[in-house]
Amino acid sequence: MDPRTERLRKKYMDDPPEGMSSEDIRHMSEDDLLDMDYFLNEDVEFDDEFGEEGFYLF
Repeated sequence: MDPRTERLRKKYMDDPPEGMSSEDIRHMSEDDLLDMDYFLNEDVEFDDEFGEEGFYLF
């Protein structure tokens, strides 16, 4: 397996997302692990672009 994927697996095994256990993470496929990481972090790059109260349309 890719070393980067193994780092992700260790990260999520040490601190699993809500509703999951370390055992769940251990048995995930590489693709499922990468998908989970993507969806857990997809909004991170946009945090500074929106106002404190949320998204605005003008």
